[in-house]
Amino acid sequence: MMDKIDKTDEEWRAQLTPEQYKVLRQAGTERAFTGQFWNHKGEGVYACAACGAPLFDSTTKFDSGCGWPSFFDSLEQDRIIRHEDNTLGMRRVEVLCAGCHSHLGHVFPDAPQTPTGERYCINSVCLNFAPKK
Repeated sequence: MMDKIDKTDEEWRAQLTPEQYKVLRQAGTERAFTGQFWNHKGEGVYACAACGAPLFDSTTKFDSGCGWPSFFDSLEQDRIIRHEDNTLGMRRVEVLCAGCHSHLGHVFPDAPQTPTGERYCINSVCLNFAPKK
């Protein structure tokens, strides 16, 4: 299990852009088809924009048509935390970074075309990308 990174709200606000803060720390969502990684095709690793923890490999990224980066699995199961989310009148499973407990997006069991049957729908603003060397 990853050690949790604890920062004050003031420290997060100083580190993150206003959009990153809204999504990562306040569980917001960026608009579909607007993030830098929704249609990204590079080979490499996607990491948490807040703490740098590696989260997803490009080999698990797929085009789900939802407008956000979609992955069918995380690098390791201990890299993410699943949390029941009943906001907005919906029953969903929120995905948090295990390193800093920042909101990343949601995971849905609606991808039968993938090996896991799951679709991690992740906000681009929550990710940084390191290309494969």
